Amino acid sequence: MSMDHRIRRIVTGHDAHGKAIVEIDGFAPNQKTREGAGFVSTLLWVTDETPAQLDTKTDRAARTIGVPPPSRGSVFRIVDFPPITAEAEAMKQEDLLKAMGVDQHADGKGARHAYMHRTPSVDYAIVLSGEIDMLLDDSEVHMKAGDIMVQQGTNHAWVNRSHDFCRLAFVLIDGIDPLQPQA
Repeated sequence: MSMDHRIRRIVTGHDAHGKAIVEIDGFAPNQKTREGAGFVSTLLWVTDETPAQLDTKTDRAARTIGVPPPSRGSVFRIVDFPPITAEAEAMKQEDLLKAMGVDQHADGKGARHAYMHRTPSVDYAIVLSGEIDMLLDDSEVHMKAGDIMVQQGTNHAWVNRSHDFCRLAFVLIDGIDPLQPQA
């Protein structure tokens, strides 16, 4: 069940003459392990605006950020989900959501699972390896390597019931929450 969690990240840009170059090539350094749950999350890139500023000349992933993207921005990360354990399932939902930087969660009527949360974003989720279940309010979807989900701000939880790690790539794009009144 051991897995190499390092992820090579290549970032391109332009030199002073406008020629396309590689600015960064190496293992992505912003990697976090969620205590108790064992998730390993590697932040690859963040934008703070739309349209995105190109050629920033800085590592836009060299920061601390929760699960949701910045307002009008995006987040790109890889998450390695370990097989679920009794200890992880027993975690208090408030503690887990706080560790994830998520304010939004299930309706407070007793969430289906401690991992249940929602973010006001469009999330593109791509299963790179392994398999995982995505729990919704009253249903679930089993996903395997190569499956892709477009998740639109719904209550959900990712639960790995297999015996090996499951690696997912996520791109989260800030959105307008249909469950919140708009100004």
